[in-house]
Order: sequence, then C-alpha cells, then structure tokens
Amino acid sequence: MPVKPKVIVFDVNETLLDLENMRESVGEALNGQEELLPLWFSTMLHYSLVSTVSGEYQDFGKIGVAALMMVAQNNNIDITEEQAKEAIVTPLLSLPPHADVKSGLTELKKQGFKLVSLTNSSNYGVKTQFENAQLTDFFEARYSIEDIQIYKPDLRAYEWALAKLGVKPEEALMVAAHGWDVAGAKAAGMQTAFVARPGKALYPLAQKPDYIVKDLGELVEKLSQ
Repeated sequence: MPVKPKVIVFDVNETLLDLENMRESVGEALNGQEELLPLWFSTMLHYSLVSTVSGEYQDFGKIGVAALMMVAQNNNIDITEEQAKEAIVTPLLSLPPHADVKSGLTELKKQGFKLVSLTNSSNYGVKTQFENAQLTDFFEARYSIEDIQIYKPDLRAYEWALAKLGVKPEEALMVAAHGWDVAGAKAAGMQTAFVARPGKALYPLAQKPDYIVKDLGELVEKLSQ
C-alpha cells in the first residue's frame, strides 16, 4: 500500500459533481438526443488539450460551447451560439454533488486529511459550483488551471498544483473519475485514486492507479486501513 498522503487533490466535474442533470438541457439543445451528453463532454476535453498543445488558451466554458456546436453540426442539428450557452453555462454552474460526496469528504476531514481541488474549470466557475453544491467549506484551496492556462492532463498542471501545495508528488493523492486524469497525475508521480462512476473506465495503457473505488465512501475505508 502507498504511504498515507499529506494532501488529497480532487477533480471536480463528474468526480464530485453529477453531470446527469445536464442531460436534459444538452439534450433539448440537440433535438432531444440526450445520449449525446457524454460525446459533448469528451469533445470539450479533447479541444481543451488542443488549446494547450497549440498554445492558444481558451476558457473552458467557451470550449464547452464550441464543443456543443460541433456535436450539433456533426449530427445535422441547427444550433446557435446563444442556444449552446443557455444549454451549458447555467446548468454546469449548478450541478449537484454525487450522493456519496458530502459524507465522504466529511470523513476524510475527520481523518485529518488536507483537501484541495484541481480543475479545468475557471476560478469563477469552480467557486460558483462549490457554493451552489455547498462544498466550499470542505476544501482548504481551489486550484484552477486558468491561472497557468495549461489544461490537465498536461503534466505541468499537476506540477504547478504540487508546487503551490509545497509537497512532493508521492505525498499527494489525486482523486478523479476520469482515466485521463489519473493517468496524467500518475505520470506526474502522484498517488492516484480512480472513482469508477457509471460509464467511466480506466485507460488500459496508463500506469494503474493506487486505488480503484466505486465511491468516496470506499476511498475513506481504504485510506483508514
């Protein structure tokens, strides 16, 4: 088993916050095709990396709007930029936490862990998300890649957060429901925990995470051993 981490770093969207509530708004914008929600989110992530490797940073929200318009176009659906914004911006800022999140974070705090978040969302975005989901008080710090304009899973994003925290990579545990996120964090030398939310899978070619759990409750159990 790895050594107990000094700090636990959480991804936000889908790891802590449930995107299912967006299925209706995104589906409505896409002529009722709610099944296209995962494709929209993966397209948004794809083009956030295009933004990083091309050196032309764009705000995550703007990328989300552009991604929805691309998905619409590829499925022969007419949608305006304003319609795409309405489908994404407000719902994304008011996502509820997964059912296990508050109890899991409460127990981790009781165990004395320092909790922070690291997200591709903007500073304003994650601040608003945490306020609306009532998660603000669980975290000692919120880190947004907006400050360095380099999206996860670029290794520099994790290295920047570790420098801000003043800890070695092996002293920090990255918790995420995305195979790409735990792959990046592991490559950066961090401990990693994959939260196997429905529909999420690990990247088979990446290093295996230190923990694979179904929810934060199971993570609490593993870290208390």
